[in-house]
Amino acid sequence: MKLCIKGGRVIDPKNQIDAIMDVFIAAGKIIGMGVVPIGFHANREINAKDLTVCPGLVDLSARLREPGFEYKATLESEMEAAVAGGVTSLACSPDTDPVLDEPGLVEMLKHRAKSLNQAHVYPIGALTKGLEGERLTEMAELRDAGCIAFGQSDMPLSNTRVMMHAMQYASTFGFAVWLRPQDANLANGGVAHDGEVATRLGLPSVSVCAETVALSNIILMAKETGARVHLCRISSAEGVSMVRAARQQGLPITCDVAANHMHLSEMDIGFFDSNCHLVPPLRGLSDRDALRAGLLDGTIDAVCSDHTPVDEDAKLVPFGEAEAGATGLELLLPLILKWALEVNIPLTIALAKITTAPARILGVDAGHLSLGAAADLCIFDPDQYWKVEPNALKSQGKNTPFLGMELQGRVKYTLVNGNIVHEDLKSF
Repeated sequence: MKLCIKGGRVIDPKNQIDAIMDVFIAAGKIIGMGVVPIGFHANREINAKDLTVCPGLVDLSARLREPGFEYKATLESEMEAAVAGGVTSLACSPDTDPVLDEPGLVEMLKHRAKSLNQAHVYPIGALTKGLEGERLTEMAELRDAGCIAFGQSDMPLSNTRVMMHAMQYASTFGFAVWLRPQDANLANGGVAHDGEVATRLGLPSVSVCAETVALSNIILMAKETGARVHLCRISSAEGVSMVRAARQQGLPITCDVAANHMHLSEMDIGFFDSNCHLVPPLRGLSDRDALRAGLLDGTIDAVCSDHTPVDEDAKLVPFGEAEAGATGLELLLPLILKWALEVNIPLTIALAKITTAPARILGVDAGHLSLGAAADLCIFDPDQYWKVEPNALKSQGKNTPFLGMELQGRVKYTLVNGNIVHEDLKSF
């Protein structure tokens, strides 16, 4: 298939491109931009006038719910949601059932995902057996099976000796360790930020200290071992300050923030809105502002969707009993565009947070439009508003704090390896 994407605004953060030009694709690769390659004749032309053409989005956290949790979502539904959101590469966490702690499970997931011919899936392998925090997995075997890093998802790793051994092993073999900083004992039973809203509603709280105590341990061990560490879902102003200081010391640490936490705070819980029950919890307004500032100054590398589809029944219960999480694959792009508009920054900078930066963290060749690169593209209408409603979402999980809101930015086409895997010409 030879494609010509004609007349779009092409934005490629890696190559510092922001211009109106045509893009030419053949054999799944980008073979030209601006000037028609010699002898090129397109089989299909996509009119991208008034649309933006950018690299396919790269998401650092998407729960695909398979194997084991198909009642919450299926691989088919969530991969469809991914490409509907312009996401062409994603990392999936190991907290499936069974846990991704055996090479055969990883290979099966990779095979299933590849057979769907949609987004590229990069599994995060379990750092410990069963995510129980006691015995290390065979990381080398899991890496050979296709894991690109190792983590605990949201499961605690309270045993600091195990954490130290994990980092030492990972450092020896060049593996990346992904950890979400939260002290399990300090956070035990908490469902909301330790602030005025939790007090008013009588909800068990999670203090910022739960994040910073864990961060301190992780940073000190990273310094001791030299391990490459990625911090998942920073949520507090103090956490951002600690990461900033660690990076100023030259430690090989990266971190991300969930798109929800860039826009929402504890105030959005309102009167027990269970869609706002997230992990980590939505924190204070000052924390939200610090997260935005950290993203701008580069302390926070990337934004992820933290996609967590939950079945409807698990949200139709009191806030404290509701299952935590929000669907996010289809909201990642509009939430980044919303942030860019609010802080008045160029799209090139904003889109880098969901393309080149996460690709660099994953260590994969994605998130750019270089000549010869795989033709993974997202083509979207930056001006189209659409209402976040259950029937507008491909994901099986309809749980999001943004339900009923109008967001700006709608994906019209998604290409993976030069194939059109999503096409949406509707208006909402």
